[in-house]
Amino acid sequence: MKKAAIRSILVAVVLLTLGMTAEAEQPKQVPRIGYLTGSSPSARSARIEAFGQGLRELGYVEGKNIVIEYRYAEEKLDRLPVLAAELLRLTVEVIVTGGPLVTRAAKEATTTIPIVMTQDADPVGSGFVASLARPGGNITGLSTLSPEINGKRLELLKEIVPKLSRVAVLGTSTRPGNAQELKEVELAAGAFGVKLQYLDVLDPKDIETAFRAASKGRAEAVLMLVSGGVVDAHRTTIVELAVKTRLPVIYGTGGRAFVEAGGLMTYGVNINDLDRRAATYVDKILKGTKPGDIPVEQPIKFEFIINLKAAKQIGLTIPPNVLARADKVIK
Repeated sequence: MKKAAIRSILVAVVLLTLGMTAEAEQPKQVPRIGYLTGSSPSARSARIEAFGQGLRELGYVEGKNIVIEYRYAEEKLDRLPVLAAELLRLTVEVIVTGGPLVTRAAKEATTTIPIVMTQDADPVGSGFVASLARPGGNITGLSTLSPEINGKRLELLKEIVPKLSRVAVLGTSTRPGNAQELKEVELAAGAFGVKLQYLDVLDPKDIETAFRAASKGRAEAVLMLVSGGVVDAHRTTIVELAVKTRLPVIYGTGGRAFVEAGGLMTYGVNINDLDRRAATYVDKILKGTKPGDIPVEQPIKFEFIINLKAAKQIGLTIPPNVLARADKVIK
């Protein structure tokens, strides 16, 4: 073989080797996900931390092998479509959504990028998934759907107010899952011989009106179905109104923040756990599983928290057997 030919082969081999080395040294693209919520960073901090914990448990380190783009609507829900569009421009691989209104904004923004719900009371009724077992489409995640939970809340009210006969139920008729939850309360009320007074809270200004109507209607306790943007920013007002009207209030899913702010008690889904578990959905999707093939999970962890200071403020004594069942008692 001629020297020129040998030289050409050697050059080709060197170039090929260099090319392969350069290719091998190229860093793998770090997956970018979006986290979209209607609330503020402070209101969402515990849930963000739970989500981060879930990712760390799966081996993800933020800023190292995963990038998270957080977008907060700061209770201005009309901003959600704009924020969803921002995430799309960043070419995120997954969008994690904090609540049904947020999921809807993401759904309207994309039918291709996977969406992981951290919570929804009725994903099928909301039109997000075809069924819990086989979601189809680009949305999956976690549901707060637990048919017996409102009956349990009413039972707890009955235990702390033994002669309970009238309960005001605060809900938001436009919220997904509200109608279903109300039906559950009505069934339980029939079994306990309790009359219900439904009060619709569509706007923050309806909160004080609702408490006034509950007092006028001789309600002896309040069951809060309503959650999310309408009331989250007005926790202090709600707690103060409960004291002012001397009404025992039980808060539902997401109620921990209300009880820690001075509310009486909450029994509901542990929503921080839902955010932690949402990380497993992100992991599966990043590893190639289609969201439509991942079943929507229902809650497995619940929490019962009582604030004894709040009970004292309204002149209520919590029975020892009820206190013994609480996961946490605030004194």
